[in-house]
Amino acid sequence: MPLPPRVPLPAAFLRAPLAHRALHDRTARRPENSRAAVRAAVAAGYGIEIDVQLSADGRAMVFHDYALDRLTDRFGPVRQRRAAELGAIALRDGDEGIPTFREVLETVAGRVALLVEVKDQDGMLGPDVGPLEQAVADDLRGYAGLVAVMSFNPHSVAALARLAPAIPRGITTWGYPPDHAEGLPRATCDRLRAIPDYDRCGASFISHHWQDLGRPRVAELRAQGAAVLCWTIRAPAEEAAARRVAANITFEGYAPPIPPPIPSL
Repeated sequence: MPLPPRVPLPAAFLRAPLAHRALHDRTARRPENSRAAVRAAVAAGYGIEIDVQLSADGRAMVFHDYALDRLTDRFGPVRQRRAAELGAIALRDGDEGIPTFREVLETVAGRVALLVEVKDQDGMLGPDVGPLEQAVADDLRGYAGLVAVMSFNPHSVAALARLAPAIPRGITTWGYPPDHAEGLPRATCDRLRAIPDYDRCGASFISHHWQDLGRPRVAELRAQGAAVLCWTIRAPAEEAAARRVAANITFEGYAPPIPPPIPSL
């Protein structure tokens, strides 16, 4: 069955820089992917990038890691705990628990652009996906704000195309160096490095690692009309280099300027 046609990425995703895991700052008690970090990004006028994982009871939770260890004082996989239990687990250096995706949508309330990375649930970027994508689609139903979805796993992007066909979708990409590929088979790295699934997924953008933006495939997709975002910028000099190719950046650790709005005619 063919996928729905690609949905263009709205211009708002190409204007204000996107705060990586929201505008987090542990010294200010705003952990990554926390509601406090989301509120801070909205107040500053930045777009927001967040990550979602699946709870034991099928809810989309805003959390980057597969395990709780780094970001909380608990241990073990996020997926083994129910949403209510996860919501009661305090994030390190913060005052709140792990939020659901729906809670973050309510916090953003359409005031800034929201880019949602759906974390791979297969473990090897393979086809064992569906429940998290369904949870994301369910939460997005009726949301009127600007939102786009992406994943490293092309199977996830294809599932999102079927479940939320009106939402812009993209692929999170990079060079897949073998020594940093988190145990992926070399054949998988070699395949995904070429970004072969862009058209198959009906994607309209990529978010590519900023140090690999010179890759010919990135230039090819850009020439074909793909919007090119990049991750993760941590200094003005990196931003200047990335913007030679990328239309927008995902950033953390500094405060990039926000271009003024385009005046209406």
